[in-house]
Amino acid sequence: MAKRVQLVLNKDVSKLGRAGDVVDVAPGYARNYLIPQGLAVHSTPGILKQVERRRELERQRLAELKQQAEAVKKAIEAVKTLSIAKQVGENEAIFGTVTTQEVADAILSATKQEVDRRSITLPEVHKLGSYEAVIKLHPELTASIEIQVVPA
Repeated sequence: MAKRVQLVLNKDVSKLGRAGDVVDVAPGYARNYLIPQGLAVHSTPGILKQVERRRELERQRLAELKQQAEAVKKAIEAVKTLSIAKQVGENEAIFGTVTTQEVADAILSATKQEVDRRSITLPEVHKLGSYEAVIKLHPELTASIEIQVVPA
């Protein structure tokens, strides 16, 4: 039986690994598919050092993103409550609903921090009152803020 070949992936390969991973594969798979397609290169000491350098830069970038998300969380939670004015009908029912874009705009005006509307989770809002919005700022970090729906 043939030996396995050690390669470093240049791109993500399904069921094998992500870019930068060091993998052991069959020599035929490496010679006939991965290397000619530009998906991988043979691992050498120099290439392994490059991979480690890229990983360290990626770790630093992710740590910086987390610090930025923590700063945004502090700014959002310092506000505590946001008021959103809506037109009201009978029984304190509002016309339409409160959208994530309205919440993102209210956060921007109150804290000067930009938040992506797709990261905001809201309950169904059909009446006046107080609701809690959850904002996912980072995979490990969420913030919550109280939304006060008031008549316009």
